[in-house]
Amino acid sequence: MTSNSSKHLVCYIVSQGLAKTSSLLPSNKKRSIIVHSLISSLGILNPHFSDTHRIQVVNPRKATYKELAVYHSNDYLDFVLDSKNYVSSAGDAPMDASLNANFGLEDDCPPFQGLPDYIQLVAGAVLTAAEVLRQSKAEIAICWDGGRHHAQKSHASGFCYVADCILAILALKRRLPSAYIPNMIPTQKPRVMYLDLDLHYSDAVSDAFFSSVTPQVLTLSIHHSAPGFFPVSARSQLPSVSSPDFDPFTLSIPLLKGASNSTYARIWPIVERVKDTFAPDFIVIQCGVDALAEDPCATFNWSLGGAAGSLGWYINKILEWQGSKLLLGGGGYNSPNAARAWAYLTSLCLQRPLSLDTEIPDHSGFPLYAPSFTLDVPRGNMHDHNTDDHLSSVEAVFQDVIPIIQARLER
Repeated sequence: MTSNSSKHLVCYIVSQGLAKTSSLLPSNKKRSIIVHSLISSLGILNPHFSDTHRIQVVNPRKATYKELAVYHSNDYLDFVLDSKNYVSSAGDAPMDASLNANFGLEDDCPPFQGLPDYIQLVAGAVLTAAEVLRQSKAEIAICWDGGRHHAQKSHASGFCYVADCILAILALKRRLPSAYIPNMIPTQKPRVMYLDLDLHYSDAVSDAFFSSVTPQVLTLSIHHSAPGFFPVSARSQLPSVSSPDFDPFTLSIPLLKGASNSTYARIWPIVERVKDTFAPDFIVIQCGVDALAEDPCATFNWSLGGAAGSLGWYINKILEWQGSKLLLGGGGYNSPNAARAWAYLTSLCLQRPLSLDTEIPDHSGFPLYAPSFTLDVPRGNMHDHNTDDHLSSVEAVFQDVIPIIQARLER
């Protein structure tokens, strides 16, 4: 057995305060506690869980105003970080509905008690993870409370109040001293690839890095796209190399309803070729799980594991890539299934994959896992509308896109 000191380190970002505060999120109440409780009860956080990798729990810090302002506007931060602006002394009544609307604190992003702490803790957790990777203290960092890919510069959107994905990318793309990354030229700027696996398009992240001056960040979102499906954006469609605003570093693979393991397996070579061409130093993976079968969104047939093209299969493939990896959470509105998925993915990061037949251990959340009481999230049975014609059109577009990525990198 390999000694703990010589094992590959995986950093897992969590604290009691982060889990408790994240569990206040109106769209995912108690989900964070459910997730971390299952992962702990399965023994995954034990340093001896894996023979080759050692997990280290790292407590996050709160992000400072200055760190949040690297992306977010001052007006937004001044408003959202002071709960007196939107919560009455009674606890939850909006003080000024029009101001709330200006900053997106309405409808799917209502203000809630604890929001300032939530924003600072989630951002701080993801920045803690990014710093671990920047300093080469670990090859993999995990923050399941991150992944809020819809939050805009000046307003909340789509259940997302803080742009942690964007803040992480901005941190990772900063120039590094050569001591941190072996064989890196001191003046070289790191390349960051952002891969979004959520059901919904990564609008805020993709827009933030669209047509950036230097090709240092590449975003690739695999998602559902249909008329009226959130978020509505022209960039959620297949890229067009003939479009005047085409950006080869802002890419989308839109999938139709019922996407299954076989559909995901079919498009995998595209993902691999994009990565090989871009050659990132860091990979940020948004692991939203609302594309899994049994999610209330009821849109895709994706399974957790057990077949080529499954979510677990994707993460296993990504873990084989060169470069440091940051795994984030995201969507997922069946909380027990989100816990199942992220527990399984954590075990993959430790190179000791749990069996999908693993029985859920007795712990405080045990009744939530009825009726199967196992780890698996099996595939769904809805019709997969991603025909050969549709997938062939995706392949044809990327056949043109990838040489353009290469040419831009060689400028």
